[in-house]
Amino acid sequence: MTLNNDNKLEIQTDYSLVPFFELSHDLLCIAGFDGYFKRVNPAVCKTLGYTEEELLSKPINYFQHPEDKEITQKYREPILYGKPLTNFENRYITKQGEIVWFAWTSIPVKEEELVYAIAKNITHKKKHEEERNQLLSELSKTNSRLKQLNYTTSHDLRAPVSNLLAIFSLMDVSHITNEETRKFIELLKKSTENLKTTLDSYVDDLKIQDSQSIILVDVKLMDVIDSIQLTLDSLIKDSNTSFQIDLSAFESVKFNPGYLESIFLNLITNSIKYVHPDRDPFITIKTEISDGKKQLIFSDNGIGFDSEKQKDNVFGLDQTFHEHRDSKGIGLYLVYNHINSLNGKITVNSKVNEGSVFKLTFND
Repeated sequence: MTLNNDNKLEIQTDYSLVPFFELSHDLLCIAGFDGYFKRVNPAVCKTLGYTEEELLSKPINYFQHPEDKEITQKYREPILYGKPLTNFENRYITKQGEIVWFAWTSIPVKEEELVYAIAKNITHKKKHEEERNQLLSELSKTNSRLKQLNYTTSHDLRAPVSNLLAIFSLMDVSHITNEETRKFIELLKKSTENLKTTLDSYVDDLKIQDSQSIILVDVKLMDVIDSIQLTLDSLIKDSNTSFQIDLSAFESVKFNPGYLESIFLNLITNSIKYVHPDRDPFITIKTEISDGKKQLIFSDNGIGFDSEKQKDNVFGLDQTFHEHRDSKGIGLYLVYNHINSLNGKITVNSKVNEGSVFKLTFND
């Protein structure tokens, strides 16, 4: 900006964008509808290890990870009709054979048959996520095995103890003339009864110890939804996600606030992650009362999956139903455990290309 003769500011409009394009650390490129790069900035060349001439001479999918080519093509198709693509992640192979992760924002100009795109290198982030998810998976499996061992051990010990008590009940000690022997038998019977009582108490404690340690308060659903929407503000706006919320049946539930936030976070991010390429994400959140129980109905219009076919695996650890590279099989596992740890219930009805409906029943 400069001052003119009347001391008024004038905005210069002859600035060149070339330095911005050339100096940016983010990956900037212009691609054609024909699937070829038309121009790339130095950051693209440096990251992938190819010269600009090499990158422009071959189709873009030549440089993509083989496992990501099909899904990339699927999500690229709406671009050809003028629809922007945001928050899309895929992998490329460098000239040295290394795998790099990119997060893309692509804006098409249909009249010119060109796509202006910017990508961030998120390889470091992906490695951290992979390590974190692997650790979480291992910890969850270890915890599950230990809990199962506790239940199994208690059950297996109770069986022989019950058999001993049955034997004692069949014994007629009146025929035993030795007073000391009768006292020993009575002592054994009493000790066995005490052992059974201890085991019964131990099993009961195992069943409720999780819920006893969880803080329960009256949580306002809209407060949690607002908090998650604020957290995911950029993702929601970039993906053009819209919501329809109806909490008329009930507005709050007695639950753990952290657990409820995790439930909404995972369900909403899944709905955006598994968006159908032909439509923007649309999420419905509704409350109902069924058989005296509070129910939360969460539905989306994403790509869905065959819930009938996968009904035994939907909420299992490490279970995935799509080729999305970011699928780790942990989100729904956490949702399931959060609701079940407080004696609630979750079911899902989903169909391919039609979306998913999750029904959460609270023990409120």
